Amino acid sequence: MAMNSSVNEFILFGLTQDPRKQKAIFGVFLMFYLATLLGNFLIVVTIKRSRTLGSPMYFFLFYLSFADACFSTTTAPRLIVDAISQQKTISYNECMTQVFSAHLFGCMEIFVLILMAFDRYVAICKPLRYTTIMNRHVCSVLVILGWVGSCIHSSAQIFLALRLPFCGPNVIDHYFCDLQPLLKLACMDTYVINLLVVSNSGAICTVSFTILLISYVIILYSLRNYSAEGRRKALSTCTSHFIVVVLFFGPCIFMYTRPATTFPVDKVVAVFYTIGAPLLNPLIYTLRNAEVKNAMKKLWCSKV
Repeated sequence: MAMNSSVNEFILFGLTQDPRKQKAIFGVFLMFYLATLLGNFLIVVTIKRSRTLGSPMYFFLFYLSFADACFSTTTAPRLIVDAISQQKTISYNECMTQVFSAHLFGCMEIFVLILMAFDRYVAICKPLRYTTIMNRHVCSVLVILGWVGSCIHSSAQIFLALRLPFCGPNVIDHYFCDLQPLLKLACMDTYVINLLVVSNSGAICTVSFTILLISYVIILYSLRNYSAEGRRKALSTCTSHFIVVVLFFGPCIFMYTRPATTFPVDKVVAVFYTIGAPLLNPLIYTLRNAEVKNAMKKLWCSKV
């Protein structure tokens, strides 16, 4: 329990209070969530079992899909169940767990996207040294650093959340627990804490997005020395990465880089990166990638 809190449970307002819309939300998001789990599960298993997908790009894609499935699981089931239940309460401890896990997996997703961009950068700009730079040991260390960084980030978030005093109002105008909507309910001046949230989450989003943009600009610039065929292949890979990056970071930057105001549109924007991105990532990576498609056909058709 919080050190100075008289509230031991919250009520999640959800996306809407309209019963008809809630039924629609239940149906649509249940399908989205199951598709997310299926898509990411297929990628995880295919990469683990396939002999052809041994390169660093797929090593990182494995962790992206894993983080996606977990990230979606921290928010979607709650939204789906709450859409049809009368009791939309969430206990204080459950709420704090949700803050921690959403930031842990969300942050991991950001770090993996950076690692994937770095991998493409080395592959395209330093092709002769690629195998020595990106060996399995280096990749493993990079992923471990990603998890450690994510743990530090989410620990900082939960440290801030646990210090918020709640003394009465307990309706969270959102469909999951996050710091922004919780700050609105706290009975204290949240100006400093909000600055910390912006400097923590906001900085991670903005700096990461900038790093990614710069890396893709460098990659595009390096492609001018390639043959038409090589250029087409590299562009295809980078384009799919870039679509994923924009889908995830656009909403994130919108949510976490501004002063303590919450807009009604926040919940809709949050749907994009908590549910939209994990659903679309596997689609983008498989439909635009012949190697993954072929590995899936081989693996799953031989099973059937």
